[in-house]
Amino acid sequence: MAASAATPTPFQPDGRVVNPFLARSDAAAVAIRPTFTPNPTPYIAHFMLPTPVGLPSSEDASVAGLSPPNNPLTGLPASDPLRLDRRPMAVKVTNYPRYVRPQSGLTLADVVFEYYIEDELTRFIAIMYGNDSPRLGPVRSGRYFDEHVARMYQAYYVFKYADPREFRYFKESDLQDDLIVPGNGACPPFVVGESRRDTYNNIFFNTTRFATCLARSGLENTRPALRSSFYSDQPVNGIASGRRVYTRYSAEDYNYWEYVPEAQNYVRYQEQADTRRGKPESYARLTDAQTGRPVTAENVVMLFVRHTFANQFEEEDEVYHIDLVESGRAIIFRDGAALSGYWYRTEVDQPLVLATALGTPIYLRPGATFFQVIGSTSSYVEEGGEWHFQFRTP
Repeated sequence: MAASAATPTPFQPDGRVVNPFLARSDAAAVAIRPTFTPNPTPYIAHFMLPTPVGLPSSEDASVAGLSPPNNPLTGLPASDPLRLDRRPMAVKVTNYPRYVRPQSGLTLADVVFEYYIEDELTRFIAIMYGNDSPRLGPVRSGRYFDEHVARMYQAYYVFKYADPREFRYFKESDLQDDLIVPGNGACPPFVVGESRRDTYNNIFFNTTRFATCLARSGLENTRPALRSSFYSDQPVNGIASGRRVYTRYSAEDYNYWEYVPEAQNYVRYQEQADTRRGKPESYARLTDAQTGRPVTAENVVMLFVRHTFANQFEEEDEVYHIDLVESGRAIIFRDGAALSGYWYRTEVDQPLVLATALGTPIYLRPGATFFQVIGSTSSYVEEGGEWHFQFRTP
């Protein structure tokens, strides 16, 4: 399809999808699922996982004369420590049609996941916690995969409705009180964007007003106990140089990250046109309309995850279930180096753990992390510090 067209959510009738997480809030919810990845599953129990970060609160730390707690999602102090005394927000952000770019608020997110949706296109889900943005979006529709992200970060899930199958699934799950969709009035705080955008891509979320909205509605917004990732600003020894990281999801959708040594981060470049009929690749730096800055990440992590369908109707529509459970292969890029390892989801309601095949923790550079989710059968080649990943599903 042409990436310049609006992409309404598809629908076909189907049977109900069993929710594996319903009424489960601990590691047992993962344990009942089969191992989806074809790779050997290394054993990681011999090292101590980071402790979930719940207390003291920012106000407690201030009264006691302590340093403000670090954001467990970045390893850095929050720009305003009081922002850590709340629940994160997992917000869907579109990447197509191309005229929606530049999006707003991506540079303020602590963590971003990009994954395949359908029709050769991808979408983002951004975790907002240590920062705020008066305009985050454009906000688009939900997918099954978002459940994994919302649960891992104990986040409110912000999206612009969904395919009836998926929306029904969310509403019948134990996440039903955490679903934030556009409605009447100023609560929840969705705002309308520029008139030049079509109706599918003209809604943004104001995270600065969300706490007030929750308080007015009598909804819970206390700081969750989130486990920190492993962080270190010390140089790492990778398996190879990782100065450029290309991901090709389709002829319509491809990107790369380029390492900038002076800034110690990666800058995102996004495709500008399809490559059909022999057209060459073309890129431009992805920027943020809210901050005016380029989209960057201290860490870029390739997650190999199995993609499945529940039935033939979902296969016809490309309504994927992306099985981010148990473990799978990962390649981590930081400091211009590549590190080979695995991702682990050791608990349903905690962020992923990254470790080597021997179970040694992989340390991220303090800062933002961008996860590129690709199929477990995806391929890659590396030459001269350039990595090229080709998205594939079984």
